[in-house]
Amino acid sequence: MKSILLALALITSGAAVADDADHNPCDAVENDQQTLACSVFSRNTAEQLLAENFEALQARINALYGANATQLNNITSKIKTAQTLWVHQRDADCAIVVFPAKAGTEAFNIAQNDCIAAVSDDRSEFLESIGQE
Repeated sequence: MKSILLALALITSGAAVADDADHNPCDAVENDQQTLACSVFSRNTAEQLLAENFEALQARINALYGANATQLNNITSKIKTAQTLWVHQRDADCAIVVFPAKAGTEAFNIAQNDCIAAVSDDRSEFLESIGQE
């Protein structure tokens, strides 16, 4: 299971590797502390990409519907509501994934970080696909 999570963490951090090849804690992971550092890095990288894709989506929506304030407000409201609901769903799903690990343990933190990274990467791809012409 740990090797699967590590592989997932390495895959999800692929985009960050290109940006910061000199400092990637996912290189040469040999122990639990390094695995935890890698999972934190992967989570942060995925959450940063998610935020960037959400902002890019908002910019695309503004470009597509900016001339019609009613449509723009309608779709913007829907996107914000969907994102808020998605965050709650992600957190609930990841709570299931980490069960029965005890909160605060390395195993819990690694599993939670890896889950959030993987699910956030999927959401980023989805957000990136919306509003593409």
